[in-house]
Amino acid sequence: MIKMAESTLPLSQNPMRKVKLSKVTVNIGLGESGDRLQKAYQLLQELTGAKPVYTISKKTIREFGIRKGQEIGVKVTLRGAQAEEFLRKVLEAIGYRLKKSSFDDYGNVSFGIAEHVILPGARYDPEIGIFGMDIAITLERAGYRISRRRRKKAKIPKRHRVTKEEAMEFLRNNFNVQLVEG
Repeated sequence: MIKMAESTLPLSQNPMRKVKLSKVTVNIGLGESGDRLQKAYQLLQELTGAKPVYTISKKTIREFGIRKGQEIGVKVTLRGAQAEEFLRKVLEAIGYRLKKSSFDDYGNVSFGIAEHVILPGARYDPEIGIFGMDIAITLERAGYRISRRRRKKAKIPKRHRVTKEEAMEFLRNNFNVQLVEG
């Protein structure tokens, strides 16, 4: 059996341990289709500069008037520099403050915005209206591709996953985020 050589670098300097921004997902869930959905699509395209996709209901819910397969929302996934730029705008709008309860145990952060007009550069358009949105930030390390690739797929070991504390530290250092209780 071949034994792997241990790295001589301390964990803090190992480039494979460096946390990075994987993606930012922006979602507007309306629970209905029609004219408002088209307006939300247009708004999301203007705010992010990327082409949104429609989200589809998984099951029929009579009380809400939703059928299975019906388009009920829009979302867009941003990666790279585009994700970082949009995230900076959103964090500026909320005053660089996030609740500690917004973080999960795997390096993900989720929060909502009640009105899109608080974003810098966004203006109120009476034809479109006001929409709220959910923002999900996904953080990862180098090597996460092994869980998504087609051949020789493998799980990410627990020691290589991004923890809640590391996610908080990453946002504190790179985006000057203040964490508040809640």
